[in-house]
Amino acid sequence: VCSFRTKLAAALARCRIKHDALSIECILPETIRKQEQRASALPLCFWINIFKISLQDVFSDLEKKGFTRVESVSDFDRYTYCMDQHCHDVLLFPSSLKEELLNLDLFADYKLILQDKSRSLAVHAAQALLNTDDDIIVAHGGSHLTIAHMSTLTVHSMSTIFVCGVKSAAKAAELRNLFSDMRCTNIQLLDEDFTEIGPTDPRLQKAKVILLLPQCSGLGVGNPIDFILNEHRDAGLLRDLFQGSVSEHKLSTLAERQLNELTHAMKFNKVQAIVYCTCSVYPEENELAVKKALESGVGGKKVQPYRLTPPVFSTCSNSNTSTGIFFKMEPSEISSGCFLAVLAREKDSSENVSVKDILARAAAKGLLDSSPEKSKEEEKKQKVTKRRSNIPGTGTEPKTAQFLRHQTVSNIKAEVSISKAVSNIQQNKVTNINVQLKKSIKPVSDPASGLPKVLKGISHLSSMGKVSDRQTLPRKACAERKRVVLKPVEIVFPPVITPYVSSQGNKLR
Repeated sequence: VCSFRTKLAAALARCRIKHDALSIECILPETIRKQEQRASALPLCFWINIFKISLQDVFSDLEKKGFTRVESVSDFDRYTYCMDQHCHDVLLFPSSLKEELLNLDLFADYKLILQDKSRSLAVHAAQALLNTDDDIIVAHGGSHLTIAHMSTLTVHSMSTIFVCGVKSAAKAAELRNLFSDMRCTNIQLLDEDFTEIGPTDPRLQKAKVILLLPQCSGLGVGNPIDFILNEHRDAGLLRDLFQGSVSEHKLSTLAERQLNELTHAMKFNKVQAIVYCTCSVYPEENELAVKKALESGVGGKKVQPYRLTPPVFSTCSNSNTSTGIFFKMEPSEISSGCFLAVLAREKDSSENVSVKDILARAAAKGLLDSSPEKSKEEEKKQKVTKRRSNIPGTGTEPKTAQFLRHQTVSNIKAEVSISKAVSNIQQNKVTNINVQLKKSIKPVSDPASGLPKVLKGISHLSSMGKVSDRQTLPRKACAERKRVVLKPVEIVFPPVITPYVSSQGNKLR
C-alpha cells in the first residue's frame, strides 16, 4: 500500500474534483459520516491489567502525568478520566487524548489495554457466575484481549480458561507469547472449534460457564476499524457500514450460526450458565436468537432447563441500563451498541434451601462471623431485639457481641448434658470469681437487648462465664441428653466487655 501512496493520493484528488468535495468526508455516505462523528466523540475504554499494576498505582501514575480523576463522562475536560459505572477495572478517557495515551508507558507495557467496552461487560458478567474452582469456556479465540481480561478477573481463583478455535500452531505460539507478556497463566488453547467439541469432553468437566461472543453484524460498534483489528473480525463490516445495513441473506446466515452455537452450548450438562454478547442492533441476532435457543428444549430431561437472568457485573455497579432480563446499550455519543444475555440453569426444587441454610453454609466457609443456627426457643427470644433501637447506647449490635451470642447458644446445644457432679466441681473452683454453674448451662440474655452479659474484670478465662437459672428443657432435648456421653467441658469466651443497660439506669457492667 505504501508503494502506491502517490497514485492513491492522485486518484483521491481526481475523485474530489469530480464530486466537488472539499474533503474525503464529504464523499462518504451520510451514514458513514454520522458513524465517524460518533466514533470521534466516544470515550476511550481501557481496562487495567492487574497482573502488572494495581488500581491505586495507575491512579498515582496518571496523577503524576497531569491527569485528574472526575466523577463521570459529563465532567471530562482535557486531561481527565473517570471510572466506568459497570466495571470496576475500566477507565474512561476523552477521545481527543488517544494518541497521547497510546504513547504512555502504561499502554506500551500492557498495563492499560484499549478495548471496546462491550467485551469488558461480557467478561465481568461471566466472572460474576464463577465459583473459586470453576473453569470457563471461551467459544471464540479471535478476541485475544478478551481472553486476557478474563484471566485477570480470575486471578484469585483456581479457574482455567479454555479457548476454542486456535487452529494453527503459529497462531497458538503468537497467543502464548502475548499472554506471557501480559502474565496470564491460566489459559489453555484448544485447536477444535467450539461446535466440534463434545459436551462430555473430559477436559471440560469442571467448566461451569461458557462465554459466547459470536461473529455478528457489528453495526453497533462505535469505532469499526479498531474493532476489526482488535477482535480479528471480518473486514466486510466496513462494506456493511458503507451501505448502512446488512443484507437479509447475510443476516439470516449470521443468525443461524449464532443459534447453532447457543444450542450447542446448552448441551453441556455440567455447565450452569451461558453469557451471550453481540455488538449487533438487529433483534434476529439478539433477543430472537436467545428466545429460539430457549424454546428449542436442547439439553434433555435429565438436567434443569435454562432461563434468562439479569446480568450482574460487579457489586459497585450503579447503572440502571439493565432494566429487564437483557442488558442492552444503544449506539450513542457516549457508548457503542451492545447486547448481553445470561442464561442460567433453573435451581432444582428439591434442592431449595432456606435463608438460614445459606447463612450456615456461608459461615462454614468463613464468610460470616459465626453460625446463624439457633434453637426455636432462642429465635422467639430474639424477636424482642427490635426494642434495642429505643435504648440508649445499644443502637447497633457489635459483630463481636453477635458472635458471643451465637457461639454461646451453639455451645449450649452441644453441651446440655453435663452431669451434676461435674457442675458441682466446676462451681467449687470458680467461687472466688463469682461464676455460677448450674446443672443446665444457659446464656444470660437481656430481654431488651438480646445480648449475653459478659462479666467485667475477668482476666483469666478458664471459667464458664455467667449462666442463668435452669429452665425446663423440651422433651427432645431430654431425649438427646440420654444419648450424649457425659464429659467435663470448659467454655472460653473472647475477652470482650459488652455494653449492658440495666433497667435501673445506664450503668455498664
